[in-house]
Amino acid sequence: MKIPDKTYFSIGEVSEITKVQPYVLRYWESEFKLLRPARRHSGQRKYIKKDIDTIIYIKKLLSEQKYSIAGAKKKMLEDARNKNKQIEMDLEKNSAAINMLRETKIAIKEIVKIIDRK
Repeated sequence: MKIPDKTYFSIGEVSEITKVQPYVLRYWESEFKLLRPARRHSGQRKYIKKDIDTIIYIKKLLSEQKYSIAGAKKKMLEDARNKNKQIEMDLEKNSAAINMLRETKIAIKEIVKIIDRK
C-alpha cells in the first residue's frame, strides 16, 4: 500500500497501512530503539513516514526473512552502522572534492592575475 502524502499518522492509520495490529506496533516500540514515534499533547502516538518505513522493514525481517526479535535488532543495528560508515565515506569524498575545488579556484585566480598583468 502506498503511504499517503501527509505529515503525521495515527496508530490506527499505521496499522491499516502496514497491516500490523496496533498492539504489535506498541510491542515493537518497546523492543526496537529505532521505532519511537513522537507523542501528541494528548499522549497519542504520531508516526511519520520514517516510522512507517521502519515498521515495514521490521515486518519484513520478522515475517519474510524469519529473523527472531533479537536477530532483527542485531540486523537493524548492523544496517545503521553500515549506513553511518557510508555517510562518513561520502563526507570524506566530498571534503576531498571541496578541497580540490578550492585549490582550483585559487589557481584560476592566479592565472587571471597573470593575464591581467599583460
